[in-house]
Amino acid sequence: MRALVQRVSQAAVDVDGDRVAQIGPGMLVLLGVSVEDTDATADKLADKVLKLRIFDDAEGRMNEPLGKDREILCVSQFTLYGDTRKGNRPSYVNAAPGEQAERLYDRFCERTGAMKGVFGACMGVALINDGPVTVMLEG
Repeated sequence: MRALVQRVSQAAVDVDGDRVAQIGPGMLVLLGVSVEDTDATADKLADKVLKLRIFDDAEGRMNEPLGKDREILCVSQFTLYGDTRKGNRPSYVNAAPGEQAERLYDRFCERTGAMKGVFGACMGVALINDGPVTVMLEG
């Protein structure tokens, strides 16, 4: 499982012109699920995201976790498993099939309390990156 975590001042997801989710300050998580991922993988990565210290403390250092005043918006993104080592067209053989990916995506979102995009939909994702701060996590 891979997560691209972005600290944002706001983020939103639109599907077919309709706003389906929106947050204020917090994290936008782009989540990719691999064929090897399990419930344990999803739980471990969710716990890591919740404890990730990427927010400024009173001295302005990145030392604070998410906390209660910030939100998470999670968007499923199988393209995080695109492999271009053998050419220019990505191969997605390591990305989990839809049923497995959706189940683990839902599990991750439930554990983190994240708002969600629409699994499998073509989404418009808007964000204002705060910092900018972007971190790649692997589970």
